[in-house]
Amino acid sequence: MIDRRTLLTSGMAAGAALLARAKLAHAQQPSGHAGHGQGPKPAKPAGPMKLTRGRTVAGETYTPVVQLNGSTLPFEKKGGVKIFHLIAEPVTHTITPGLEIEAWGYNGSTPGPLIECVEGDKLRIYVTNKLPEPTTVHWHGVFLPNGMDGVAGLSQKAIPTGETYKYEFPMVKPGTFMYHPHFDEMVQIALGMVGMIVVHPKRRDARRVRDYSLMSHEWKIPIGQRRPDPMEMTDFNVLTFNSKSFPATEPLVAEVGDLVRIRLGNLGPMSHHPIHLHGYAFEVVETDGGQVPKSARWPETTVIMPVGSTRVIELVADAPGDWAMHCHMTHHVMNQMGHDAPNLIGADVRGLDARVSRVVPGYMTMGQNGMGDMMMMQQPKNSISMLGGDGPHGTIDMGGMFTILKVRKKLTGDTDPGWYENPPGTVASKASADELARDGIKI
Repeated sequence: MIDRRTLLTSGMAAGAALLARAKLAHAQQPSGHAGHGQGPKPAKPAGPMKLTRGRTVAGETYTPVVQLNGSTLPFEKKGGVKIFHLIAEPVTHTITPGLEIEAWGYNGSTPGPLIECVEGDKLRIYVTNKLPEPTTVHWHGVFLPNGMDGVAGLSQKAIPTGETYKYEFPMVKPGTFMYHPHFDEMVQIALGMVGMIVVHPKRRDARRVRDYSLMSHEWKIPIGQRRPDPMEMTDFNVLTFNSKSFPATEPLVAEVGDLVRIRLGNLGPMSHHPIHLHGYAFEVVETDGGQVPKSARWPETTVIMPVGSTRVIELVADAPGDWAMHCHMTHHVMNQMGHDAPNLIGADVRGLDARVSRVVPGYMTMGQNGMGDMMMMQQPKNSISMLGGDGPHGTIDMGGMFTILKVRKKLTGDTDPGWYENPPGTVASKASADELARDGIKI
């Protein structure tokens, strides 16, 4: 039970914080979320966002993987060797409009670009270090010579600042793997130095595949700051797919009949994630250890993503619609929420606003009836607390590790097809008095 002294103290703290946010934000509003709260409604996007496609390579027969919101690392082939160049460097990265951070990554991005090749390929990967400290690259899950494993002090010397090292090894098994540093891992991985590797089997897919890559990540970014905190162990406040939070996450798209393959990677730094897909059951067909035999698979709608692992799921697109896909830890589908605010749910705050306004002009208590009324409250600069996005039926009041699988009978190209138009009579709606009476429902 909350007494009046506690309520007044916590309420004033909350009100003062909101007032401070309003003053700091003043004219700045992150785009995306509309329909709730006190801030001005943001401008709607100009149109469906253009998706980043997989990089088709001349002479290769595999279906390219699409790293949503990302890119694929180019290579040159010389003397039967595929040559890549990774650059470890500081990057300025936008998680979603309204939140820009100073991260570390590869080739200008976090996660780094997807490395894509074929079983049996011989790779030569040059790694240039433009960080302010040494680094290495570990090829997570890849079978290779010990001296190429990328563990500083154990299998190689750390790459000094300004130096370029060479890794060379054959890809002896197909699968979905990752890359990351094994020097000062706590800092370098936490700041965004992660990436995915896809090794296609020599035998190509017999059917059309929509192949996607998603890496989960969690960050601690103090409100109004640009540098993530690599010291955090539990209290993460920004959750991402491919270092983007909804509404900036690109959707997955498919036509009815397509095989949809989703490659999920999690390098942490600390949290496991139950990734849940609406509208479909899927099978886990592969881990970073290898293929799961067909006899060992079973249908799921949620897959646990342990830290340091990959999971590949497959489904056949047969149900048109816009289907949510997200982490099912509820705090992981929110944007930059602080966890030190007082809990006012259920508190009686009648008369409090008028009293506190004498001390804190503009004060308004929020949160006593739930958190929905806090959507689109004004923010300090470079913050996205409670930010969600516009949907076809109002506000999608989720953020963080949330994206959408958009299945259509027919697609025009590979771009976002916009919102699904539900057939008449198939959308949940307000029940009429006649319907309630007909079915004997008393309110």
